[in-house]
This record gives sequence, structure tokens and C-alpha cells, in this order.
Amino acid sequence: MHDTAMEIGKAFFDTYLKTDTSLTIVDVGAQDVNGSLRSVAPPHHNYIGLDFVDGKGVDVVITDPYNLPLESNSVDVVVCSSCFEHSEFFWLLFIEIQRILKPDGLFYLNAPSNGMFHRYPVDCWRFYPDSGIALQNWGRKNGYNTALLESFTGKQRQDIWNDFVAVFLKDSAFVEKYTNPMQTEYRNFTNGLVYSRDGDFHHHQEQPEDFKIIRDLESKVHGLDAENTSRLQTIQDLEGKVDALDSESVSRLQTIQDLEGKLTEEVESHQLLAHQYQALTDYVNHKNLDLRTAESVFKKTFCQGRCDFKP
Repeated sequence: MHDTAMEIGKAFFDTYLKTDTSLTIVDVGAQDVNGSLRSVAPPHHNYIGLDFVDGKGVDVVITDPYNLPLESNSVDVVVCSSCFEHSEFFWLLFIEIQRILKPDGLFYLNAPSNGMFHRYPVDCWRFYPDSGIALQNWGRKNGYNTALLESFTGKQRQDIWNDFVAVFLKDSAFVEKYTNPMQTEYRNFTNGLVYSRDGDFHHHQEQPEDFKIIRDLESKVHGLDAENTSRLQTIQDLEGKVDALDSESVSRLQTIQDLEGKLTEEVESHQLLAHQYQALTDYVNHKNLDLRTAESVFKKTFCQGRCDFKP
């Protein structure tokens, strides 16, 4: 049993079964599968679990769900949680539940309004907000004065399920006994109806909660897409700047290499001149040439006669 099924089942018992008198409670589909309503029911009541198979929480194994082995007008409360979707003819089971209830008896129904396909042994139905009114009218068509005391669709908690919840009174002549619906305290729902009110849905919501979750996720995905697009543009801009810097660096490197080449040539040229100058100086000193003769030799050697020698 999922989280909200247990939570809302407890809210039903806390709201409608405040009496100290011991009542007979019949649970249709009572096998304990990851929890049972028996665990949240007031312990002083006589709790009878019915199911197709024997197991934990099952007191009576039934073979025909449309012919319950109980006397008419003998049961105070019937609860049925996560079971109607597996009943091929749930409307027949609904009438059988009306039969065994006392005139002021209550039927608590919890059935999925959404969720995955899950066969136990079949999975046939989902229940929308108008389902409670339809079942009330079906009971009346079959001779019962059935009253829908309240219904709503529970919101999800940790699990995926939205529970359709309805509370029926077998005979509307006793409605004054039940003037405090679950919706007074329990607020985690949409599309609530209450017998004594105007007939309009409270917390009306047309689209299922799953649609809202999908829309919210789509919105987040679109936001992430836009953010990623912006980041991609920033990356592309940075790549462009890096490419420009790379090109500029290549150009500067080429300039540096060219300058290094020229500098190398200049250094080699100066080294050659220095070597030649030293050789000439040594020659002049060796020959003890006078100044005018040395000037003539210098011009011939270095300037080919195109410069003035200044000693």
C-alpha cells in the first residue's frame, strides 16, 4: 500500500470513527501488501478482512466478489483501498457493499486516478472526480438511498499515485450524523466535493497532477536549454577571442623572428667590422703609418672612398 493510501485511510478513521462503541469494519481487498488499513484503524473495533487469496490481514477468503458472505444490513463500515481498479465489474461490487451495510453505514473507497498498469490479476479502471456522483446515482438506481458524503483526488507525496477518495452513506436520511468531512482537516487534495455544500468542486483542477509535473519538468528543461545555449555562445565567443589571440601571437612571433634575424645579421656585420677594424689597427701600428696614410687605408677598406675619417 502506497503512502497516501495509508495516510488518507487513517484520516477517514480519525474523522468518521470517533465513537468508543465497537463497530464492525469490513475490509474488501484486505491482504497486507506493504501495509494495510487494519494497521491505522481504531483497535477496539471488530475488523474483518476479505480477499480472494489467503495471506496476512485476510480473515475470510472469498470466491465471488459480487456475492459477499455477509448478512444484509449487518456491517457498520466497509473500506476498500486500491481494489476497485482490479474489479472487472466494480459497479456490481458497489451494490453488494450497499447491501451488507446498515442504513447508517459508511463505505470508504480509495481507488487510483492515475498510475501504472498493474495487474492483480487484472487492472481495468481509473477514477475521475465525477466517479463518486456516478456511483451514488448507480446506488439510487438500484433501490438504495445512497449519499456521497464527500470525494476528492489526493495529491502525490513520495509515490506516483493520485488517489480518488469517496465516502458514501447508505441512506441519506442519516446525513446529519456526518457533518464534519475529512476535507475540514485534510487539505492535500484537488477537486473536492462535500454533500452539504454547493456542489461545486473545491480546489478545482482540470489537468491531472502528472500533467503539471510534466509541464514543470518541461519548463525546467527549456530553462536549462536556454542556459546551455547561452553558455555555448559564451564558449564560442571565448574560442573566437582565443583564435584572434592565437593569430595575433603568430603574427607577433613572426615579427620577433624577423627582428631576431635582422639583429643576428647586424651583430654579425658589427663583429666583422670590429674584426676588420682591429686588423687594420694592427696593420697601421705595425707599419708605423702616419695619420694621413692611415686615413687613406681606412677609407679604402671600409668606405670605398665614400666617408670621411675622423681620428
